[in-house]
Amino acid sequence: MTEQPRRVPGPADSLPPVEPPSAGFLVQLFVVPLTIVACGLFVVWGFYWLAQMGNDPESYVRALRRDNEGRWQVALNFANDLRGPGGATLKNDPALAGELSGILADEVASGRPAGSGHAAEQSRTLCAYLCRALGEFAVPEAAEPLIARAADAADPGTAQAAVEALAVLSANLASAGRSFQEPDRVVAALLAASRSDVRPLRSAAAFTLGVIGGATPLARLRELLDDGEDDVRFNAAIGLARHGDAAAWDTLGEMLDAADVASAPADDRRAAAERYRRAMVVVNALKGVGLIVDATSAVPPEAITRRITALVGDPVPDVRSAATALKRRIERLDAA
Repeated sequence: MTEQPRRVPGPADSLPPVEPPSAGFLVQLFVVPLTIVACGLFVVWGFYWLAQMGNDPESYVRALRRDNEGRWQVALNFANDLRGPGGATLKNDPALAGELSGILADEVASGRPAGSGHAAEQSRTLCAYLCRALGEFAVPEAAEPLIARAADAADPGTAQAAVEALAVLSANLASAGRSFQEPDRVVAALLAASRSDVRPLRSAAAFTLGVIGGATPLARLRELLDDGEDDVRFNAAIGLARHGDAAAWDTLGEMLDAADVASAPADDRRAAAERYRRAMVVVNALKGVGLIVDATSAVPPEAITRRITALVGDPVPDVRSAATALKRRIERLDAA
């Protein structure tokens, strides 16, 4: 998957990928009764109105404090504004981070996320987007609510959002020359998440541990190389590769060996999604190899080099171009 500029990619940039929409979904989206179209236009207008808030933090805070089910849309817009070019001032405001922290804490304390039904689902969605918004900050104060939510086994969806947000927050803090106020608590929360029975949460924790780095996180990533789930192992390997750790070689080799899925009719959604997933696995493995090469200035093991050479002729253009570029780098290193 193509890396996004300026920010550390999230676990979604590794695994699992987002599947493309099915033809049935597109039909439902466009072939609808007139009344639903009217409702859809109203929702679009609502998003437009939210966008007009621009960088006015007070407008966002007021909207988020209203007790209505549309607040998750405000949180989503806020996260996007923080990520955008106009968010530099907002994301460096500790008081604003504190406001969002309080809104998140109040929502959790209300008990709504632990319930069932539509209202509970809306509440959990709000909590997840509030976590993502907090991750876009570049101040240490944003970490505390994320630490608390990352350890919440009762709501694994919000916990996953908090864990992913900690990865982004870590990168933002580093870019700003700052650090976590209590790094040991961050690591402890991530270690707990990495032992969850919920696969996506464990996978997200593997990714974020790789971003955080340090002796304890890397030791845990080496253990996760034996996890029974592919995406957990693969995120652990990429995390280790980020720090030049040769323990990742075997799993990177496994990723490079992912078999291509034969071309299928355009309407075969499952086959298309599987082919896309395989391409992302291989491209990320190639990036992982490059990270170790950059960190160690050493030629990869022969078995890895052979796999890369084979991928130069891969039918998927992204895989082929990434393998070709990496092969040239290795050849230059070998000739030096």
